[in-house]
Amino acid sequence: MITNHAPGLTEAFGTAFGRAPECVWRAPGRVNLIGEHTDYNDGLVLPFALLQGVSVAAARRDDGVVEVRSLQAPTAVTAPVDGGPVVAEGWPPDRGWAAYPVGMARVLREHGTGGASLLVDSDLPQGAGLSSSAALECATALALCHLYGVEIGRADLARLAQRAENEQVGMPCGLMDQAASLLSVPHHALLLDCRSGLWSPIPFDPAEAGLAVLVVDTRASHALTGGEYARRRAECEEAASLLGVEALRDVKDLAGALGTLRDPVLRRRVQHVVTENHRVEAAAGLLRAGAAGELGAMLNASHLSLRDQFEVSWPEADTAVDAALRAGARGGRMVGAGFGGSVLVLTPGDRADRVRDAIAAAYDERGWASPEFIETIPAGGGYRVPIGW
Repeated sequence: MITNHAPGLTEAFGTAFGRAPECVWRAPGRVNLIGEHTDYNDGLVLPFALLQGVSVAAARRDDGVVEVRSLQAPTAVTAPVDGGPVVAEGWPPDRGWAAYPVGMARVLREHGTGGASLLVDSDLPQGAGLSSSAALECATALALCHLYGVEIGRADLARLAQRAENEQVGMPCGLMDQAASLLSVPHHALLLDCRSGLWSPIPFDPAEAGLAVLVVDTRASHALTGGEYARRRAECEEAASLLGVEALRDVKDLAGALGTLRDPVLRRRVQHVVTENHRVEAAAGLLRAGAAGELGAMLNASHLSLRDQFEVSWPEADTAVDAALRAGARGGRMVGAGFGGSVLVLTPGDRADRVRDAIAAAYDERGWASPEFIETIPAGGGYRVPIGW
């Protein structure tokens, strides 16, 4: 299924910039089936792309400037392509979203791209932990490469998008989000080794197995450039250093590692990362065996580990998972970095409505804003949207 935003976006581009765009590219958001906070520990992840994503209409300009506008934001941003890290420029919050495309343009300038006029449209909820920022980076990267005839393989382009977020925006993210947005295959999850960059599509067709995947936007927004994410990453790096390994992915003797570390916080972080990598391998094995219905236990274990060992869950997520399981879902867990965002629920298709109602009722009982539900299927990576010329 292709969502074609080009006609309305093309017209809006003409209104904004006084000319037609040369191309429109779209990149999806992602949800991670399993493998949370393993990516920056050189571990394994198993995300899949969403149907929802970010579209970027683009045209070249010869003044060395990137001008970025969005149909979802009132403030236009103009910045030179030739510049240092965006984060060092101290942009105010109303311009923060534009750091992602501008940062991407500055990284790609080293590979031969230049100035551009960009108009952004998105149907991804922001702050829901569905990688709207990575989708924006990747759609921008695809558009800029197209405009300037720059050929970069998608795996390498994902690394460049990660670099843009790390260096330009100041967010120390791993590779997962950008890889999922660029490399995903329809009706498959993406098994990604975040150390080697090797990846392989793993069959995952929930409908064929009589299942439905619900993404629950808990309406508790998060901001990943805040300190908690960076603190978790620093804790993992400290633990790896104390254990004498390059990254926590290299811990083979979990019991020995836990006995070595004195800090109970570091022990909890290590326990999550090591066991989560094992859960990714187990989940991939189940999918290869055609046993998607057996994933529920893996999802539940992941959520408990993220809640109790990595300490990144939040009340709305815990409530959504509990309500879903009570209503008959196979499994559920928080997704994304945590501290807000979304929950993934795997449920028999004929119970999806019951699960939705149960989660909504649990929120209503607590006086929380109603959650939003996205029923989705594993989609493909970024693509060019035809605009009729």
